Amino acid sequence: MSEVRRAFSGSPWEAKVGYCRAVRAGPHIWVTGTVAINADGSPHAPGDAGAQAERCFEIIAKALEELGASLGDVVRTRMFVTDISRWEEIGAVHGRVFEAHPPATTMVEVSRFIGPDFLVEIEADAFVGEA
Repeated sequence: MSEVRRAFSGSPWEAKVGYCRAVRAGPHIWVTGTVAINADGSPHAPGDAGAQAERCFEIIAKALEELGASLGDVVRTRMFVTDISRWEEIGAVHGRVFEAHPPATTMVEVSRFIGPDFLVEIEADAFVGEA
């Protein structure tokens, strides 16, 4: 059986809800829904969907790195947004991040997130193959 490793980001919700930022089992990594939160727990760039998407990917990249992977290993993303009409702002960031290695992806509009200033939440799945 594969060892299961976990990465935590320090988000206040991880301890309150009982989850981690990412889990690795064998070559598979799952990164939980990630909002644009600053180190102090405050929302990053309220009102700026593009900047929030960038921050989400920064947090995701750090979790992947802790588990021995990178954004280049991501095979699927899911983007949840509170206003689908802003898809181009968010999609442009996704496109820049994954330009050289595009994953399968989905973008879905939702009614709201845990905090009213969050506009984007992103999940990522990665596969780390043999070197």
